[in-house]
Amino acid sequence: MFKGVLIEKDEQGYRAEVKELDDTVLSDGDVVVSVSYSTINYKDALAITGKGLVVRKFPLVPGIDLVGTVESSDTDRFKAGDQVLLNGFGVGEVHCGGLAQKARLNSDWLVPLPTGLTAKQAMAIGTAGYTAMLSVIALEKHGVTPESGEILVTGANGGVGSFSIAILAKLGYTVVASTGRPEESDYLKSLGASEIIDRSSLSEPGRPLAKERWAGAIDSIGSHTLANVCASTQYGGVVAACGLAQGMDLPGTVAPFILRGVTLAGIDSVMRPIADRVEAWNRLAEILEPSVFEDVANVISLSDAVSTASDLIAGQVRGRVIVDVNS
Repeated sequence: MFKGVLIEKDEQGYRAEVKELDDTVLSDGDVVVSVSYSTINYKDALAITGKGLVVRKFPLVPGIDLVGTVESSDTDRFKAGDQVLLNGFGVGEVHCGGLAQKARLNSDWLVPLPTGLTAKQAMAIGTAGYTAMLSVIALEKHGVTPESGEILVTGANGGVGSFSIAILAKLGYTVVASTGRPEESDYLKSLGASEIIDRSSLSEPGRPLAKERWAGAIDSIGSHTLANVCASTQYGGVVAACGLAQGMDLPGTVAPFILRGVTLAGIDSVMRPIADRVEAWNRLAEILEPSVFEDVANVISLSDAVSTASDLIAGQVRGRVIVDVNS
């Protein structure tokens, strides 16, 4: 028996609670992992609270991130004792995830824990930091350099935003952070933001083209915010779109793309090929300093996971939430 958060949906309704589980709950896979830490991302919070159509199979253990030690393996890729991590691939949606002390997984989804990162640090990074790194790599591959100009990061107080700022600043970029919580300005500047702007300047309907400012941007907001970001991006600039906190719609025009040559780069973190994942995680291990993990992460016990998910939906959580599934 082991402990985990279990989401159930039946005649009694939709509910998530910490329970004693056994191996019959686990999904199919060729590797069994003894989980050390998981996280609570926005998607996890939607799954746990039932506020979004995330979970598509019941009962299910949520948790799109996990790190742990291989307990048993039916593949040559991994052996007992290996430390591995996982993000996405439908885990926590259709396949039991990381918010339990044990997980059975497909070995093709697993990434070796990079040298230089502890298990806790890997989950401080989690899907949020991994997505941020993919976004920065997209800017780099499209030719955006620190000399190109300012980089805008929207949703700056969230996990993706926090890591985007830290990574970009460490690489020498000038970062402008957009947030709806100006009281967190000191925190954002401690991560490396050189300027803070209010999200209201971007979140309302705007013009097809605005004054050119950003050489690049990382947007986790979508909707009017993304449209306005594109409209104010410099000629030849790049916008990495990785989220939809404001909405899934994109109420803009083609003007930035055909008149200024702006590139809109979509960032998918769920089904990303393993080679891209390994590149991103190795870069994260090289770039980020231990102090960053302390600044952006809070550790909670498994028993607090359900209530913390509600707090995250209510906008009361800053940065990353690490779940110690064994406490």
